[in-house]
Amino acid sequence: MGCEKTYLLDLDGTMYCGDTLIEGARIFVDWLLASGRSFLFLTNNATRTARQNVAHMEKLGYRGIREEHFFTSAMASARYVARHSKRRRAFVIGMEGLREALTKEGFTIVEHDAELVFVGLDKHADYRRYSDALSELLKGAKLIGTNADRIIATSAGFDVGNGSIVAMLEYASGQRSPKIGKPCAPILLLALEQLQLTKEDVVIVGDNLETDIALGASQGVETVLVTTGVHQRADMERLQIYADHVIDDLRELITADIEE
Repeated sequence: MGCEKTYLLDLDGTMYCGDTLIEGARIFVDWLLASGRSFLFLTNNATRTARQNVAHMEKLGYRGIREEHFFTSAMASARYVARHSKRRRAFVIGMEGLREALTKEGFTIVEHDAELVFVGLDKHADYRRYSDALSELLKGAKLIGTNADRIIATSAGFDVGNGSIVAMLEYASGQRSPKIGKPCAPILLLALEQLQLTKEDVVIVGDNLETDIALGASQGVETVLVTTGVHQRADMERLQIYADHVIDDLRELITADIEE
């Protein structure tokens, strides 16, 4: 692993599981900051703003994290659609992270007569909210899912991921959302553009073979699977998705860097 590469780090299952700190991850981030290594948190989690992400990580014990260290699927989705569509009226299933990202890119958030329906993880959404979104879709609004995670790691195990909700609305509406979040190329390409880097300059680190590692595999980016979240070593053979490196603790990356 090239020691000069920029780390693209996942959050859920890699830095923490819900509200539970992954101790080795905190030590690894401390090392990145102390040694001046470049990194970006590249996350499918669209719920939090950058400011909220900083606060969440500080609550868990991280220090030195800044807002510019985050690039989320909400940011990627808002930027991607702003570049590819003239539609700007958006019905939103999602939390503050998605709403802020859309506002920054010039979208107007509406409850009726929407041109777009953005779907990010919303832990407070209910049957009525999903049905209202469907009504907008059936009237002609375009479905935009921020990411396709089937499940997400939590302190207690696993919860339903945003991708499962997007799939439900795809089935109900007969539409297909564009693929923007991990494991699809747009989120990576937009992050690289922001960093002014190429694929050869980065390494993707995450716990999810179907998102983090699949993204790297499809885009020719070096990958590291850390077994602190969704997937383990044995899952690579089962899913036929293979990481370039597999570790059980992010502190192993410190040792590997020193040995190089």
